[in-house]
Amino acid sequence: MLTFLPGPVRGVLTYVLYFLNTAFWGTLIIFLAVFKFLIPIKLWVKILDKFLNWLANNWIFVNSFIMRVPNKIIWDIQDVQDLKRDGWYLVLSNHQTWVDIMVLFKVFYRRVPFLKFFMKKELIWVPFVGIGTWALDFPFMKRYSKEFLEKHPHLKGKDIEITKKACKKFKRIPVAILNFVEGTRFTNEKHRKQKSPFKHLLKPKAGGIAFVLSTMGEQLLSIINVTIAYPKGVRGFWGFCCGEISEIRVSIEEIPLKDELIGDYSNDPDFKNKFQNWVNDLWVEKDKQLDQILQ
Repeated sequence: MLTFLPGPVRGVLTYVLYFLNTAFWGTLIIFLAVFKFLIPIKLWVKILDKFLNWLANNWIFVNSFIMRVPNKIIWDIQDVQDLKRDGWYLVLSNHQTWVDIMVLFKVFYRRVPFLKFFMKKELIWVPFVGIGTWALDFPFMKRYSKEFLEKHPHLKGKDIEITKKACKKFKRIPVAILNFVEGTRFTNEKHRKQKSPFKHLLKPKAGGIAFVLSTMGEQLLSIINVTIAYPKGVRGFWGFCCGEISEIRVSIEEIPLKDELIGDYSNDPDFKNKFQNWVNDLWVEKDKQLDQILQ
């Protein structure tokens, strides 16, 4: 820990360490990505995928040490047991800051398969991150506003097609699919604009979860419900590097996968209504939990 140094100095040093770690493992991943792209044979790709995930886990391992550099963090984790590294899971979480991703990677390191989540299409151009996440089969999505879709109705449902295509890839190797159910990071401005009925959360989006369950329900072992809280205030990645986060609380709950959670979300109005109610109830409890932690 470098707590004797000013925050900005710690921030620069920590940021550089994260960059070097990402550059090192990212270069190896990108090197293998070339062979994955040039030789798209199923058996070859399956072997490469296992090695790529091993490299990505090493990136997480080193990141966990770097997290200790700017500040001592108090971790309070309400955990579950018996998670499997060779199983399939759907991980649901609230989302407040990019630090959430670092937290989730650390908490689930080598306890479940490597976490994968849907990313904005624009991120594919980010050095190391873009090609690396492509090689690791992270699905990229182009998000359209409601107004844009009204002008271009032919693009409606495109995100669902991408979800289904990604899930087919996920079937070939164990994976933990991470879904930030709110679809974006929580901010007070977004909260006001949405007129969210929740105190600490944005409105949940049920469609993506429903389509993952309908496509991969027979493979998933369970749903993992995660609640992340920062009792002393939410900070961005730079604030995190500067040591401004000193306490992180994580609650993990394993939810059995029941038959009533799998159905035709697009064409069955009754199932859609029930599923939305289930997700909403989940969010009501999560909001209560966050309220207790933060007070």
